[in-house]
Amino acid sequence: MEIVATIVHQLTRNLSPEEIERSGFGPYYVDHTTGIWPQAAGGIPFNACEFQSKGDPITDLTEDLAAEQKARVTYDNILRLVKDPDVCDPIRFLRAREIVHFQRFGETLNRVKEELNSKNFYAFNPSFDAPVSCPPCGKDPS
Repeated sequence: MEIVATIVHQLTRNLSPEEIERSGFGPYYVDHTTGIWPQAAGGIPFNACEFQSKGDPITDLTEDLAAEQKARVTYDNILRLVKDPDVCDPIRFLRAREIVHFQRFGETLNRVKEELNSKNFYAFNPSFDAPVSCPPCGKDPS
């Protein structure tokens, strides 16, 4: 986040009011001047809802894998649009980092799966759930 925010700051810090208006940056400028206000390209502000956590290792690692891929695609899209090496070089670094993170999360997911009962790893969270009878029927749910 800091790298992307720094790039945005460097690209906008010396814009004239005319350049701001011509670039489509006007509405953002009205609200934030050239300060950094993280938001999606569509204008939706960044918030903590972007971070998902359920406390279940399979669910959370799968979410992490998806987040890394979504970030990589975003960096790919930036690289298709931008030709300035001062922007592209750090974005390429971030893209490479997303690929490594994806690989490490995938390795970790495989290790977690190896440690779980393969018949039940989607049926319950072994960190919290223990076999119990099913109220009101009293039958064992497994």
